[in-house]
Amino acid sequence: MSDAHDEHESAIKTPKQLIIAILAAFVAPIIVIVLLVKFVTFGFLPNAGSDAQTPEAIAARIQPISDMGYTFKDASAPKQLLSGEEIYKSTCVACHGAGVAGAPKLGDVGAWAPRLKTGYDKVVGNALNGLNAMPAKGGNADLDDIEVARAVVYMANQSGGNFKEPEVKVPADTIVAK
Repeated sequence: MSDAHDEHESAIKTPKQLIIAILAAFVAPIIVIVLLVKFVTFGFLPNAGSDAQTPEAIAARIQPISDMGYTFKDASAPKQLLSGEEIYKSTCVACHGAGVAGAPKLGDVGAWAPRLKTGYDKVVGNALNGLNAMPAKGGNADLDDIEVARAVVYMANQSGGNFKEPEVKVPADTIVAK
């Protein structure tokens, strides 16, 4: 057998190379540790010394949520009927704004003309009960019949019609004597 497998050669052949290797073994880890400490301690710390907790900064952060137009409603209060334009903007615009599923677009006289010829009662009846792809009351069951009629009058009048705004009938038992 050969003794070649027992021979080991070192990369360090001179005393100068040995000194350099020992110094590198001590200096390299120290440099790495110093760089890591600098990275951790001198990085951008957003809350350290910033104005993130001032009342102005807090108000700016919550402003988009607090100003979303939420309104609180008293469930036991009498219902406030909305105008035709308000109903159009909240419910009807989804289809009648873009002409979705064959809905006549607001202001399109040509698309509304055949519908308006059928008369006020027929157009309002279609809105209340639904027609083709349009669900009853435009899909908003919370709407009062008067609100739906107001929305129909608003859309029809914006599109070449001349319908009269429906009157709200007040039940006799709700009239308060003075």
